Amino acid sequence: MTKVSATPEALRLIAEIRADHGEILFHQSGGCCDGSSPMCYPASDFIVGDRDVLLGEIGGAPFYIGADQYEMWKHTDLIIDVVPGRGGMFSLDNGRERRFLTRSTLCTLPGNKA
Repeated sequence: MTKVSATPEALRLIAEIRADHGEILFHQSGGCCDGSSPMCYPASDFIVGDRDVLLGEIGGAPFYIGADQYEMWKHTDLIIDVVPGRGGMFSLDNGRERRFLTRSTLCTLPGNKA
């Protein structure tokens, strides 16, 4: 079950970044400044930790979130979009005048009434 998806604009930006950098991955930032900004890294430059949770894949790239952040967001489905602006300092979307943005919707869990 995937808990992350991407808009068509996000998929286009992912394809552009992959053409420039090869294999990439995403990690959802939990910091105070970039809380809605997923960070995009070359796959070989980011070490996935034991407490990182794989939410799914977008545009052929795995998407992780830290366990503590996941606990707060586990009842949401993440939608990765693109908006004008600069990405995070170390994120591969930086300098493209477009950046990734995480939007969310509440998901309905089996057995729960909406």
